[in-house]
Amino acid sequence: MSPARGGRSGGKSSKGPKSSGPKSSKGGPRGKAAGPKSSRKAAAPRGGTKRAPAAKRGAMPKSAAPAKGAAKGAKPMSSAAKKAVEAKQARHAAASVRKSDRPGGTRRARGEGDRPIARGQAIPRGLGGDQVEGRQAVRELLLAGRRRVREVMVAEEQENNDTLLDIIELAQDMKIPVREVTRTKLFSVARTESPQGVVARADELEDHDLLDLAKRKSANGAPPFLLAMDGVTDPGNLGALLRSAECAGVTGVVLPKHRAVHITPTVTKSAAGAVEYLPMALVGGLPNAISELRAAGVWVVGLDMGGDTDLFNLTVADEPVCLVMGAEGKGLSRLVRERCDAVAGIPLLGEVASLNVSAAGALACYEVTRRRLAATIVD
Repeated sequence: MSPARGGRSGGKSSKGPKSSGPKSSKGGPRGKAAGPKSSRKAAAPRGGTKRAPAAKRGAMPKSAAPAKGAAKGAKPMSSAAKKAVEAKQARHAAASVRKSDRPGGTRRARGEGDRPIARGQAIPRGLGGDQVEGRQAVRELLLAGRRRVREVMVAEEQENNDTLLDIIELAQDMKIPVREVTRTKLFSVARTESPQGVVARADELEDHDLLDLAKRKSANGAPPFLLAMDGVTDPGNLGALLRSAECAGVTGVVLPKHRAVHITPTVTKSAAGAVEYLPMALVGGLPNAISELRAAGVWVVGLDMGGDTDLFNLTVADEPVCLVMGAEGKGLSRLVRERCDAVAGIPLLGEVASLNVSAAGALACYEVTRRRLAATIVD
């Protein structure tokens, strides 16, 4: 019996047995072969899963197919190009991930220093110090009263403590505008990692004359005691060192204009207000400044690991003295070292090869103070 009209070759007939002949590509007047083309057009059963289309002979798998929009005939990326793309993606990911737990900013790793100056804020041209952040630093700014404070910004919805209440009361007594802003606004203008809910804007610190510092005695009448920085670039280290120096009785600080950090918000915050009481001189070149100090009768001592003598063997009680601190890792520069009257080292008895510059500076400052106090007691 012949297959029914319109039936498929090799399929079931409504009235006869299966066809035993070979499958024809044309099957009948209107029939089609049960090959890949036919199976692609077969409808999926209602409510079932749609059958995946069969792959054409020689077709490229989807996983190996070129990206959409890629140019035809383009060569595959070299391993170096792939690494460059991956590195760029990693940089973008690092910028977008690690969102801060505070509103309106991204979190930086500790020790990176100050955030970039926000748009619209003036760039300091001298010593700096025009933006003060942190409760203790702002409080000392107001208590010292040595420069004009334009405004104090306080974040709303923060827990009040004695220091913050002092800041608000002092500012109101001095007729300084106190502006309550959102935390987002405060963090958008802050340049430190944690401004502690308060930011003050003031005039820059005064740049003193170097030779005036060479004549400035301490409050108890002791000879001038200066501290100079040779290429110190870490704001946290500088701030911590200035805090220790002020407590030890240093009467002036010398900072070079170039290749050194000046008084940034991170410095003022780390110094906890010490910058308000330390006169500072900004000099064009530290070697020339050292020569001027020596000509004015100041004994200049450089601190360096390879010192010619021990810090504790120096006689520093009876005359004006200037301690010079070298850069982190590099120490004193060649010219500065050559201009100093003496170069002293701090004995290290442990396994670690060096001290942090702020720790070494604090130790040296207090050694000078100890010698002077001892000389006063003997007299």
